[in-house]
Amino acid sequence: MWSLETLGRVRLSRHFYMREFLYSEIGNFHRIQNIPDDPELAIETGRAFCETLLDPLQETFGRVAVRSGYRSPELNRFGNENGLNCARNDHPLECHIWDMGRGDARIAGASIVIPWFADRYAEGRDWRDLAWWMHDHLDYSEIWFFPKLCAFNISWRPVPQRRIDSYIAPRGCLLNPGAVPAETQEARRARYADFPPFRGIAYP
Repeated sequence: MWSLETLGRVRLSRHFYMREFLYSEIGNFHRIQNIPDDPELAIETGRAFCETLLDPLQETFGRVAVRSGYRSPELNRFGNENGLNCARNDHPLECHIWDMGRGDARIAGASIVIPWFADRYAEGRDWRDLAWWMHDHLDYSEIWFFPKLCAFNISWRPVPQRRIDSYIAPRGCLLNPGAVPAETQEARRARYADFPPFRGIAYP
């Protein structure tokens, strides 16, 4: 039997614990518990997400700020039905319910901000500089950018789709699954030439 205290103390990766992903403003305000139906699956999927995507981001850019992490099916359904910026539970791109899919249908994601880049974005930096850096360095599945703080949703799947979309101008799809990037590798590298050197963790 999982207690919320025990679940929150689970270490998902070098830099992240489960507690960081359980906080929900919607849940707190509306008094809805944000607890996985299947804690073991949520941990397994969340661990793959953190090790594959969030750890390299934090190793390279410094602190990663989690805006919205795990959502229970009940919490996410409430958010969707009440217009609180949650996709419906059965939406194929809903990435916050870590314990819903099985096998290759698993997905885990979070809405995050990278303060290092948010500072530069506030000064006029193009969000595509970060998008192409992630494309060239991370095994992501989907990424969606948002105007405030250049926050973005990033998700992991066992078989990545490699799709990038944005609500920041130029709005729309930057990269469709299976498509060749519109910019050459040389052009992409020029965009992020001043970024910190990539640092990842070699997990066994």
